[in-house]
Formats: sequence, C-alpha cells, structure tokens
Amino acid sequence: MWLPPQPPEPPALAPGIVRSSFSVQGDARRSFLAWQERMSPVYDIHPPSKRPEDTFKASLSRYTIDDLSLFDFLTGPNLAVRSLGRVSTESVRDITFSVFLEGPPAQFLGGRSGPDAAHASQASHPAQGPSILALDMDQPCTIRSFQGRILLLFVPRALVEKSFPDAASLHGRWIHATTPLMRLLIDHLVALKRQIAGLSKADAQRAFVTAVELLVAAFSHQAGLAGSARAAVRAAAYGQVRRHVEARLHDPDLSPESVLASLQLSRASVYRMFEHEGGLAAYIRNRRLRMAADELVRFPHLEVQDIASGLGFKDASSFTRAFRRAFDIAPRELHEYAPLLPRPESRRQRFA
Repeated sequence: MWLPPQPPEPPALAPGIVRSSFSVQGDARRSFLAWQERMSPVYDIHPPSKRPEDTFKASLSRYTIDDLSLFDFLTGPNLAVRSLGRVSTESVRDITFSVFLEGPPAQFLGGRSGPDAAHASQASHPAQGPSILALDMDQPCTIRSFQGRILLLFVPRALVEKSFPDAASLHGRWIHATTPLMRLLIDHLVALKRQIAGLSKADAQRAFVTAVELLVAAFSHQAGLAGSARAAVRAAAYGQVRRHVEARLHDPDLSPESVLASLQLSRASVYRMFEHEGGLAAYIRNRRLRMAADELVRFPHLEVQDIASGLGFKDASSFTRAFRRAFDIAPRELHEYAPLLPRPESRRQRFA
C-alpha cells in the first residue's frame, strides 16, 4: 500500500539544551486564560483594553542552556505587568532583551500598573522596524505588546554586569536596528534560533554568549561607556560610585556631597555619569525608594515611617509623594497587603 511521504523529523537537540513549547488559539475567553497561566511565573498578563477581543492567538518556544534562555514568541495584544509587590517578593533578577522582529514594537509604560497604564501619555513607543528593549526584572514595569514576533533573552545579571557596571540603568532603554552592529546582532540571534537544533551545547552556549556580548556592547556604546580608554575610566568610576551608594543607603549622611568627597570625584563628571537618572541626587533617591519598597514587603511588622527614616526620608508626606510618583502606589498600601503577597518559594521561575 502506498503511503504519502512523511515530513522529516526535526533534528534532536544536543544534551544540555532544553526545549519547551506552548501555544493557544481560538476563543479569547479560554485561550487568553491559558496564556495568562503560562506567563504567570514572570508576568501578570491582562487584556489590552476593557473591550476584549473575540479570539486570541499566541505561542512560545523556549531554549535553555544552564542559566541562559532564548524565547521565540508569537504574541497577540496584551499588557504584561510586573508589580512592585511582585518584584519585591521573588528572586528573578535577570536582565531581559526583547528583540521585536515583526509587528509594532511594544510600549514601555514604566512602573505603572493601574487601569491608566494602557493610556499612559509618557509611553515609550519607538518607530516601526526591528528594535530591542532592555528590562531589569528586579524593577516594576508594564509592557503593552501588539501582534507580532519577539525573540526574548533572559540573561543572568552577573553576566551583563561584567561589561555594563549598572545593569539596573538598562531598564526601559531602547536600541533600534539602524547601525551595522545592530543588524549583525539581530541576524546572529535569528540564526541562533534557526540553527540551535544542529549545534552542540558548547557551540550553542558560545553563540548565546556572543549575542549577549553584542547586546551589552551596543547598550554600552549608547550610554557612552565603551569605545575608548576614556570610556573605560568612566565606566570604572561609574561602578565605583554605584557600589559606594549601594553600601550606604541606610547612612543618614549619604548625599552627593559625601560621595564626591569620599571618592574625590568632580561634580561635573559625576553628573554626566548619572545624567540619565537626573543626576546623582536623583539616583540616590531612586535607590532608596527601591530599597524602601523591598523593606515594606519584607518587614510588615515595622512602621512605614521607621522604614522611611532609616533610608534618609525624614518627612512622611514627602516620602509618600515620592514613593507614589515612583511606583503608582502609596507606601502604606504596599505595606498593608504585603503579608498577602506570594512568597518567592511559591513562584515558578522563568516560565518553568
């Protein structure tokens, strides 16, 4: 009996490369719920508007090598949210790079997660064409995605910080494929996804690390932290200031003046290093606010004002205003529902 030819079996992955896949399609009420559940280890997924779509289609393929992961997403419109409470209770601290290959790039809506997030006037939405968005999983954010294809890389923070001293400052930064380096990077990632089934674990891992090095080089160049001996000195000084601040967030005497005096750096040079943060004073305030958020969740038995004053905020009303501006929630609200938040051990990690 004649049988039609069968399609060839896809090549097997080398030992040490783990693949998983998931897809939904059809009635939005069921398919969107299934997609929410699949994405729940890292993001809370919401409909893009109050008027739901009739159908929803999305899929992912994941390739993992040790602590590196590459995802190929085909996604429908949605809002992906990492709330302040969430990032303060779980241990996902990777840096992610989203490469938007098809369809409109997403909108980065900062730390907003309330009902107005989808209409935020300050949304970052670059022009059409391949673009890359960097996110710090240790910071809250809301991302509005559209129909399209995305390659997403999860990269350990330590690997990024080998070349980019303050990975947290990458959060929300965009790079567009307008240079030869960026076109090379995107071609490299697409080829890695297409050819990974034919690679050994060692070759696939080298290709992945090369992609990370290209990504970090591109963002370092954008931030003025690469390309010359002067940039290398600037990067080293930047890391020195950041470490100094991080170690002294609870020191009431921490200020831009104390940093300049301790490290013997010029005010102008330090301001240039932290210009993207609004200056060193703004950077210190933002780091203290982020530490306050963690402590409000970790220490529900402490008074809000005690946490605030321990981080240099002497005035309760100014602390509350600054915290609400930064995270779209009052510190007392976060503190009150902190005991109800899931603990890290109850979270699955990285879409596992």
